[in-house]
Amino acid sequence: MKTKRIALAVLVALILGAGFYLHLLMPVITGYAAKNLASAVFVAGRSQEAMEQEDLNFSFIALTNNTVDFEKREVESRFLWGKSKAIYVEGYGCTLVKDFSEEQIQSRPYPRIEVLPDGSDSIRWPMGNAIEEPVPGLIDRDKLNLAITQAMSDTIPFKGTFALVVVYKGQPIAEVYRDDFSPNTKFLSWSMAKSVTNALVGLRVKDGKMAIDEPLAISEWQQDKRQDITLSNLLQMNSGLDWNENYGNLSDVTVMLHKVGDMGLYTQQKAYKYPADSVWMYSSGSTNLVCRELRKTFPDDQAYYAYPRQALFNRIGMTSAIFEVDASGTFVGSSYLYATMRDYARFALLYLYDGNWEGDQILPKGWVDYTTETANGSEGRYGSSFWLNRSGEYPDAPDDLFLCKGHDGQFICIIPSKELVVVRTGYSKKGEFDLNALLKGILKSLD
Repeated sequence: MKTKRIALAVLVALILGAGFYLHLLMPVITGYAAKNLASAVFVAGRSQEAMEQEDLNFSFIALTNNTVDFEKREVESRFLWGKSKAIYVEGYGCTLVKDFSEEQIQSRPYPRIEVLPDGSDSIRWPMGNAIEEPVPGLIDRDKLNLAITQAMSDTIPFKGTFALVVVYKGQPIAEVYRDDFSPNTKFLSWSMAKSVTNALVGLRVKDGKMAIDEPLAISEWQQDKRQDITLSNLLQMNSGLDWNENYGNLSDVTVMLHKVGDMGLYTQQKAYKYPADSVWMYSSGSTNLVCRELRKTFPDDQAYYAYPRQALFNRIGMTSAIFEVDASGTFVGSSYLYATMRDYARFALLYLYDGNWEGDQILPKGWVDYTTETANGSEGRYGSSFWLNRSGEYPDAPDDLFLCKGHDGQFICIIPSKELVVVRTGYSKKGEFDLNALLKGILKSLD
């Protein structure tokens, strides 16, 4: 009898524990569904059905009940007793309603910045979309077509590709899309947005408004060892702040993206765990704290919101780019940028050519060199908000490869020694897409 009572008590405890954990997880489940579905529908122009069949068809996310309101331009997602809502902000994508009211989110001074250049189809690449010049150098088209066909085959190890663009010696030599996408489709960056944040910081450094090697003047940090953390430590992911980047459970990154309104503040409040500049630990929170610090360098929010368009996107022809904000109004530099494939390729060209855009030195001289310096503790894997290949992770690519990587298989690859850019977007779980094999095939076509 006693054994039965103990077994029953254990069973009840397990049920209660599981219920409590599910309760904590509920905003992540519904928040993920609401935010990603809203942006897909209202920014990328995808259908609810397509998203639910593919991008949202996993774990508890697949069980959410999602309602899309096209008149109000909002999405509400429900699962059991939980619900979340994401709303659309004209020109700034979609935002989860967390800690701030819908009125607060909508009423911020978002400027409507003119998108330049106007009439890009008549303007020569890369500023526009008129591709006129022949590509210099020899290309084996059969080998290139084989690499592209494999990448689009939708079978492991090339499963889930949405689109692929290859740019060689400054000119596009391949551009393919799955049938349900087109050159006008805006694709989610996920963590490729971190590299765009790197560019914005570089621009503010050039403006004299930020310094990467000076300790951050965060008042809450001045009484403990966090006072030594620099902007560069955050960009290089070795700030020493405690962080858990596991997407598979209730972790710092899932809480930040789906349960809090001010993502940078959430990171700012994390505890000191290691001495700054000693231990490398990938952290989406670090990038969002950078965006929060970036916001402080402007006289008002209107100037802050205008800056990516005016200082970066318009200057390199990224006419499609939409940089989304969190509920506090700060750009979500860790994860939420939308742009077309060609615009991602344009961003890559800016870094391929050392921050120079057709004679205009946009990024500070030496910024790309700083960006590709190995971050302490990363063992050759990471620089400043870009991944590196000095660790040999991609053995068939040159070691000067540096790249932007996003969740579920988003890649912008830059190989200066080959004057090569490869952009790939898709939905591929770990182990489903072989980037090394793709790069190997493309590089063989250029030998």
